[in-house]
Amino acid sequence: MARTRTWVGIALAGALGVSLAGCSSTGGKRAEDAREAAAAQGKAAVNTPNWTFAMITHSGDGDTFWDIVQSGAEQAAVKDNINFLYSHDDEAQQQAQLVDAAVDKKVDGIIVTLAKPDAMKAAVERAEKAGIPVITVNSGSAESKEFGALAHIGQDETIAGEAVGDELNKRGKKKALCILHEQGNVGHEQRCAGIKATFDGTVENLYVTGTSMPDVQSSIGAKLQADQSIDSVVTLGAPYADTAVKAKADAGSKAEIDTFDLNAKVATELGEGTLGFAVDQQPYLQGYEAVDLLWLYKYNSNVLGGGKPVLTGPQIITKDMAAALEEYTKRGTR
Repeated sequence: MARTRTWVGIALAGALGVSLAGCSSTGGKRAEDAREAAAAQGKAAVNTPNWTFAMITHSGDGDTFWDIVQSGAEQAAVKDNINFLYSHDDEAQQQAQLVDAAVDKKVDGIIVTLAKPDAMKAAVERAEKAGIPVITVNSGSAESKEFGALAHIGQDETIAGEAVGDELNKRGKKKALCILHEQGNVGHEQRCAGIKATFDGTVENLYVTGTSMPDVQSSIGAKLQADQSIDSVVTLGAPYADTAVKAKADAGSKAEIDTFDLNAKVATELGEGTLGFAVDQQPYLQGYEAVDLLWLYKYNSNVLGGGKPVLTGPQIITKDMAAALEEYTKRGTR
């Protein structure tokens, strides 16, 4: 997406000066409402100082997955008496500058994603040199320890991909299409590679422009129409699953649509049988545990993982499990 850069210096400081910057107009409002509701229900559960933690993610605008991560972090922040700052940018250089802005603000802890680790390394190292503890979350498990982070909380993307390959084998699939909606995202590449590692059939990667759902739909539809032997389409994010369903209908394909991640729409379509299965990495846990672990480190020098990632997934969600989870997806915690 083309963006004007002249206001970046001012905007970076402003982004971290606000306690909440939502992923989308509706998602941000929901997260803010959740924070206010949690605060109204009671005081912090601890009497430790009111430390300030900043979370900086690679989320693009309107990505509901990150609303769930933010919701978990916000609720942990209320419990732990934390002043929580959230900002995001899907362009790696901009995300790195947001980390720099958090360092300049002298926050007490930083939570960051490493979807494009090479661009983030210098900013993470600068935070650590400033004495600010860093936890990585969601993406960058392989680089987290190398960059000096205390711990990584999330899903091992290769393991998650391998779980998908195993599930496709159980379902008797022969040819899968793996949809990558963000070029350069190492986690996405790892997911598709993991599928290839365990799937007995063949896997083909398809790169699409994830910021344009019409482009995603037309690209998938064209591929399915051209190759009727594809019997499974795997999207790498919940918002893209329904778009793949529409593309399947356009192409007259009989391919099963499966997806990484969970939201209310995915839970509904799993229950209806429109989707085959979903891979849940429990984003609420990623946000909640990241804040909680930073608090534990500040309070008691605790760390988790022993240098290994603290895994929040994968969990394969099928039709039989969808109904039980639908309630949680609607409240924004799954």
